[in-house]
Amino acid sequence: MSQVFFIDLRASIKRNLFDKLGELCDAAGLADVVRARDLVAIKVHFGERGNTAFIRPIFIRQVVDRVKATGGKPFLTDANTLYAGTRSDSVSHLTTAIENGFAYAVVGAPLIIADGLRGNATTAVEVNLQHYKSVAVGSDIAAADAYISCAHFKCHELAGFGGAIKNTGMGSAGRAGKLSQHSNIAPKVNKKRCNVCRECLPRCAADAFIFGEKGVDIDQGRCTGCGECIILCPHQAIDIQWNEAIPVFQQKMVEYAYGVLKPKEGRALFLNFVTDVSPACDCYGFADAPVVGDVGILASRDPVAIDAASADLVNIQAGCEGSCLESAQAKGDDKFRALYPKVDWEVQLDYAAKLGLGERRYELVKL
Repeated sequence: MSQVFFIDLRASIKRNLFDKLGELCDAAGLADVVRARDLVAIKVHFGERGNTAFIRPIFIRQVVDRVKATGGKPFLTDANTLYAGTRSDSVSHLTTAIENGFAYAVVGAPLIIADGLRGNATTAVEVNLQHYKSVAVGSDIAAADAYISCAHFKCHELAGFGGAIKNTGMGSAGRAGKLSQHSNIAPKVNKKRCNVCRECLPRCAADAFIFGEKGVDIDQGRCTGCGECIILCPHQAIDIQWNEAIPVFQQKMVEYAYGVLKPKEGRALFLNFVTDVSPACDCYGFADAPVVGDVGILASRDPVAIDAASADLVNIQAGCEGSCLESAQAKGDDKFRALYPKVDWEVQLDYAAKLGLGERRYELVKL
């Protein structure tokens, strides 16, 4: 049974939240993960421009300072996005990161986009698993001596939730890897709802929307399955074609996490910030109201256990009134299935455990 360390958000004049976050890193074994002179990749999501739910940079600074205290050399990193947004190339990505507060003066570490200028600077890591023989990991993450995931834990329209596994598997993949993970998921247009407003057109990196006399369609051959249009459509006229593709997507994501973590066995740490638990990914240029209240911050050496614990902690909360969570408001109700009833979020946990990335059973240690 893996240990997952937890701090709530209570604070006092004698012990503020920064102090508690430092204690959390120490208890989870950051000093055992990072050695002197190590180049340490701190994997974060810098947030799309307009999003407000991502982890506050001042919290990331505490992790950076702990890494420096061990003699490590930290850098903050993420990989470029598949969709057309404000993080689809390194220039735009770094600009957005700095605008969202991740400047060196704030975080105390340089920012490096792991997969290069246009998302094709990757390293092939052999995995020999069900879906992949090798995976294309952002080269600077692959080359790092140690790895720390700082994930904003939230709901997700394709994975059910996004935590340590998704931050590592999807977030560390180069553009080709992201495309491969999404490639079997193509949405469809609900013609009864669509009013041909064309809001989807400028955001589709694959140019997959077809506008004709009969309305709007999606070219299934061109669509990359990134899913951004599903959330962005103001009329909720774009639906996922719910089939076996969703479990396969989750398994592919886990196999990418395996490719990132197996070469760094014993040299990885995971922190989940269960705060501002938004109903969708931080990749959107907005953040809807949280579905539950702020819970706390977790840390573990086990990515499966920390995600399992984070999901359990969310589900034991009462739902927030006024959020998009229209059902499952009671403590103990499954908030993820209420939002995405056809997504089995446990697939990613079960498959990651099967591959030996960690254990679903955990001991929650509150500091």
